[in-house]
Amino acid sequence: MGSDFMSAVKNRRSYYAISKDSPVSDETLHELINEAVKYTPSAFNSQSARVVVLLGQKHDQLWDLTKETLRKIVPADKFAPTEEKMNAFKSGYGTVLFFEDQSVVENMQNQFALYKDNFPIWSNQSSGMLQFVVWTALEDAGFGASLQHYNPLIDEEVASTWNLPSTWKLIAQMPFGKPTAEPGEKTFQPLEERVKFYS
Repeated sequence: MGSDFMSAVKNRRSYYAISKDSPVSDETLHELINEAVKYTPSAFNSQSARVVVLLGQKHDQLWDLTKETLRKIVPADKFAPTEEKMNAFKSGYGTVLFFEDQSVVENMQNQFALYKDNFPIWSNQSSGMLQFVVWTALEDAGFGASLQHYNPLIDEEVASTWNLPSTWKLIAQMPFGKPTAEPGEKTFQPLEERVKFYS
């Protein structure tokens, strides 16, 4: 079991070349996401994570929306690479949107005033863990994925398009699909500069 877990951790990479094919059924995908959300830890078991999964036309709509938002910001003569990137994300099978419910965070702050300043930090840490769990699980299922951050630029339009609660704060976007090309080689800094053991 331990070796399987570490293999999954090692195999997780950023895939930008993805297709609209899926190696698993939508039912399996739904179960995978549900279990990731259910079992990823959170501070004080606050369970502040919220997730939206967009497939098919809804997935395409997200990246069209993002592209048009960026078109208003990026100079026209420099927009081609941005458009190419948006089209690459759109070419995938779906997107996972990660949110943190700020009403839960605020409730925890009110309950535990001593730790008030920590709860937003812990909320982001919990979201990071969930992103990693989902990312690794998607890869283990045969998908390729990457993590994107077009928030807060797209926050309002995403919330209004999918009628999401105003307390849901968008944290990250994860487009995924069947890989069509392998990622480049990954380099690592020396572990002796990053890890210290004491006994």
